[in-house]
Amino acid sequence: MDQKKAILCVDDEPMILFVLKKQLKGFFGNEFVYESAQSASEAMEVIAELEKEGVEIVLVISDWLMPGMKGDEFLAWVNQNHPKMKTVMISGQADPDAVERLQSECNLQAFILKPWTSNELIHTIKKCLEG
Repeated sequence: MDQKKAILCVDDEPMILFVLKKQLKGFFGNEFVYESAQSASEAMEVIAELEKEGVEIVLVISDWLMPGMKGDEFLAWVNQNHPKMKTVMISGQADPDAVERLQSECNLQAFILKPWTSNELIHTIKKCLEG
């Protein structure tokens, strides 16, 4: 049996997580397991849990402005500890320097500006997963 693959969405707003998962599942269907976390620390726990269960996280989509650890710090942590995971930042107010640093130093695949369209999200995620 193939190893299960997952997409992890991280945002402190439950409605954003709901919409992200709905749009991703609407396009990719059962190709992935869709997980979510409302903070970087919760996301780290989810990553550890999924790894224990043998689920490969292929993509992490994270907001930038979150309580506790900001998205750029979290995605830098992901890149350091799980370099195979692809990362996408989604934000309405990301610090341009933080995004640039992630792209140059931490292999950030893409940046999506909130509010996004479903087409923009799916196109960006497809490109990331193919690359």
